[in-house]
Amino acid sequence: MAAGQAAAQSKYIEAVDEYCPAPGQFVNTLPKATADDTPETMARKCTEALAGGAGGMITLGAWGGYVVFHFDHPVANIPGQRDFAVWGNAFDYAAEPAVVMVAVDANGNHQPDDPWYELRGSEYDNPLTTHDYRLTYTYTPLQDTPWTDNQGSEGSVPRNTFHAQEYFPLWLAGDGTLTFSGCRLPDNAELVGKKYLLDAYAYGYADNLPNSDAEGCSMDIGWAVDTEGRSVSLSHIDFVKCYNAMNQVCGDIGETSTEITGAEDLHLEASLAEAAGVMTIDNSKLKVEHYFDLQGRPVSRPQRGLYIKNGKKTYIH
Repeated sequence: MAAGQAAAQSKYIEAVDEYCPAPGQFVNTLPKATADDTPETMARKCTEALAGGAGGMITLGAWGGYVVFHFDHPVANIPGQRDFAVWGNAFDYAAEPAVVMVAVDANGNHQPDDPWYELRGSEYDNPLTTHDYRLTYTYTPLQDTPWTDNQGSEGSVPRNTFHAQEYFPLWLAGDGTLTFSGCRLPDNAELVGKKYLLDAYAYGYADNLPNSDAEGCSMDIGWAVDTEGRSVSLSHIDFVKCYNAMNQVCGDIGETSTEITGAEDLHLEASLAEAAGVMTIDNSKLKVEHYFDLQGRPVSRPQRGLYIKNGKKTYIH
């Protein structure tokens, strides 16, 4: 690469910011963990597995386990279009849906510490969906992992003969418990004969439909809602969070655990244009309007006031 030449921006994940799986039969193996790992080293291992379209896979474990990642640019919200896709390992009758959330780096510190907005999937208004769900796992080394929730229920993530490693994330075991909160989707498993079938939901969840169903794996930023379920208008997002929303055990299959294999911006050029200016949509064509303040400094999202727009003074009401 020549001196001063910028690297091309990618449509794929740039890095994983946080990785906090719940206990599960693939935890500590996808990715591989040791007793010396930390949240930072595990995030780097997840980055190695997922970034740049690497095609690796990570597990989120049982209910509540999550991953947070970002691209090397903001992902634009294009009205009427799906904006990004999250890839998993679902196949027919093997759906392990995760809720997808998005955040904007409003404070500009490049950290995922701003408000999160849930993407309203098909089951958001299902009366069997439990919002404000909370669950705590207790570390019991090399045994079934017990849990209790805020609905008065209790259970466990069972061990099996296929996976002999510790199921509780080793780098998070020091405190003895892990607590997650979010939404619990309705159970999707049905026992047919001796086989469990895990039905997919209509739309809006990760690891819910096969990767061959590109639209089914794609997300619309326009689905974003706040904690009260009210729609929010976001011009773009900077961070994505996926967490396992299923709390069920299916016999010998074990717990329903979301797996993630990657994500991509579905309209990279539009996202880069949005980051450089202000986009309007005209018959599916993008027009980028550049704004500057009166001192000649670029303004990406002008508020009310006087600006220079495409070389002319313009007042934004």
